[in-house]
Amino acid sequence: MSEQKPNFKYIVRVANVDIQGNRPTNIALTQIKGIGINLANIICTCANVDRAEKAGNLHEEQVKKLNQVVENLASHGLPSWLFNRRRDYDTGADMHLLTGNISFYRENDIKRMKKIKSLKGVRHGKGLPVRGQRTKSHFRKNKGKVVGVAKKKVAPATAESGKKDAKK
Repeated sequence: MSEQKPNFKYIVRVANVDIQGNRPTNIALTQIKGIGINLANIICTCANVDRAEKAGNLHEEQVKKLNQVVENLASHGLPSWLFNRRRDYDTGADMHLLTGNISFYRENDIKRMKKIKSLKGVRHGKGLPVRGQRTKSHFRKNKGKVVGVAKKKVAPATAESGKKDAKK
């Protein structure tokens, strides 16, 4: 582990997200939505930053280099299978989305599937599992409330029903 330097920053801003300065750089980058540990390690390698170095000890030039790499992953020669949005529906381009853009694109994709009434869209609309999971024993939740199996109520035997059976 690296020690704190005199110009240590407790919060470092990368890709418009505040990351903790007291964590190693690769772990701190995972606080950005859309960046996992493997991608964080690759970003550190592309930016020539030691991944074990605490994020608060990085110089301004290193932080700028991290920003450049995070915002333009495609321009640094990374393979397209590493990106989280390949063959975009509108543009056909491979790109990597971060922070709020991930949820925005996801919502738009689901709306498009519902509009064209694809099977996935219909299942999204009904609140059912989309990717082929079983529904017999799971997915009995209805917006936060657990929905169980309701048993039929058995009516108590009455005197009239006994008389009917005796006449037959």
